[in-house]
Amino acid sequence: MALTTPAMGRPTLPPPPPASAPPAPRRAVTSPAWRHFDPLLLLATVAVTLIGVLMVYSATRYPQELAGGNPKYYLERQAIWAGLGIAAFLLTLVFDYRRYLLWAPVLYGGTVLMLAGALVIGHRVLGAQSWIQVGPFQFEPSEFAKVTLILSLAALLSSRKGQLSVKSLLVVLGLAVVPFLLIFKEDALGSAIVLGIVLVGMLLMGGTKALHMALLTVLAIVAIAGVLQSGLLKQYQKDRLTTFLHAPTGLSQGTASSLNPYAKTIEYNLDQSKAAIADGGLYGKGLFHGHLTDLSYVPNQSTDFIFTAAAEQFGFAGSALLLALFALIVWRSWRAAALARDLAGTLICIGVLCMIMFQVFENVGMTMGIMPVAGITLPFMSYGGSAMLVDWVALGLVQNVRMRRFD
Repeated sequence: MALTTPAMGRPTLPPPPPASAPPAPRRAVTSPAWRHFDPLLLLATVAVTLIGVLMVYSATRYPQELAGGNPKYYLERQAIWAGLGIAAFLLTLVFDYRRYLLWAPVLYGGTVLMLAGALVIGHRVLGAQSWIQVGPFQFEPSEFAKVTLILSLAALLSSRKGQLSVKSLLVVLGLAVVPFLLIFKEDALGSAIVLGIVLVGMLLMGGTKALHMALLTVLAIVAIAGVLQSGLLKQYQKDRLTTFLHAPTGLSQGTASSLNPYAKTIEYNLDQSKAAIADGGLYGKGLFHGHLTDLSYVPNQSTDFIFTAAAEQFGFAGSALLLALFALIVWRSWRAAALARDLAGTLICIGVLCMIMFQVFENVGMTMGIMPVAGITLPFMSYGGSAMLVDWVALGLVQNVRMRRFD
């Protein structure tokens, strides 16, 4: 638009802006981390945890009452551990996950020391010398090794920016082998397998070449076959890994495994587990009305076989709903991995996803007799403080990555 000077009355044009004038600065857009909190992930996990507390109570109240104890003893303890787990989850959200990556070497070193200490001063529970007693409490370092390994691998793999050379790959493998061997030495075979699954998942997302993964797969198959054929595994460990391959009546018909009393015990466990699941039918017997659960027919039902309590009391429909909640947790964890702002965040979420997904698949499959009895707990449900704390801290790391994807 033309302008007119007061003195001359002639139209003039405004002067052009300087050619070297810098662009106007843009205001930084800030968004509080809490606004990106994933409520679905939290609600699904809280629901699974509450179901787990209820199932622990249903599996332990009647035996406790018969023994003259407090029927609510395990209920109260599991509820306390669930509350502490949620508190640990909230504390995990306080600091940016990148700070945990800086602490990864210290956490890794401390975990290795605890694993070594369990071999020296630990005591044996259900065949595994993986527990350390501190006053009235006991904890399992092999559970904490899962989270520390995820953080350590995420820090190391992200520093290579998705380009893994052979030398870097060997360093990563060495990082994972140390806790793996210590846990294997403790006879905590289930936890060792989980570490292996976490390693594979994070290597796939961390830039490992297809040729290297193929070679590692072949080496792993050869190593597993060699371990099974050698004397490294105790007989009861072999039975736990292979009993599910036998026909339901195979051990009672005089097979070689029937000579081993422990193999018969495992088959009995599986028979009772499958009977409890079948007894639930479509809609279940109802809460506190499962007679196999009430009478403790299923061994270790409050820990490794907790899924059978839910299957008998809630039936196929309730079990499907429970698995749907686990699927929701896995999906939201995958979503957090996809939205992560950097490779380190993606790797953390993938590590946690692999840990939870494999444990659910193995534990539920074990109770149905289609997977080995590897002593792997059902996340957020099996009785025990160490596993509950670790599961909630792992979930906190996933939520942390999602909340800070715009930082």
